[in-house]
Amino acid sequence: MKKHHYKTMLEWTGNTGEGTTNYKAYQRAHEISIAGKNHNIMGSSDPSFRGDSSRYNPEELFLSSISSCHMLWFLHLCSVHGITVMEYRDNAIGVMEEDKKGSGRFTTVTLHPQVIITDPDMVQKANSLHKEANTMCFIANSCNFKIEHEPITGVKV
Repeated sequence: MKKHHYKTMLEWTGNTGEGTTNYKAYQRAHEISIAGKNHNIMGSSDPSFRGDSSRYNPEELFLSSISSCHMLWFLHLCSVHGITVMEYRDNAIGVMEEDKKGSGRFTTVTLHPQVIITDPDMVQKANSLHKEANTMCFIANSCNFKIEHEPITGVKV
């Protein structure tokens, strides 16, 4: 079996001078960097957990990972099946439930791909490829909950 290895670097930048002396003493700011990439990702926690809403939080990055992995597999499958995709946009929605101890987990994710293709005879086939893309997606295969798809496919005139 072929293995792929990934490396990221995370640095907490939220020390206000007091460290973590108490829950309110520090910021949740951090930077994610990857060797060879042009830009760092400015992260924080969700504002519900004292985070900075202007920065990306782990939950948003997780949801966007699912969405982008699905898109990449869908585009690949369309090219293999002779479907020309001209546009692709997804407004993904995820629900995370918090338990009494403060921990939580995602319970649902629904992708809403809006796809524009060139051949009206291929709309049904394109819609069916979302299921196959889900079975191929590395991120979706790593999740312990079902990922739903509600695609809308149009045709470029």
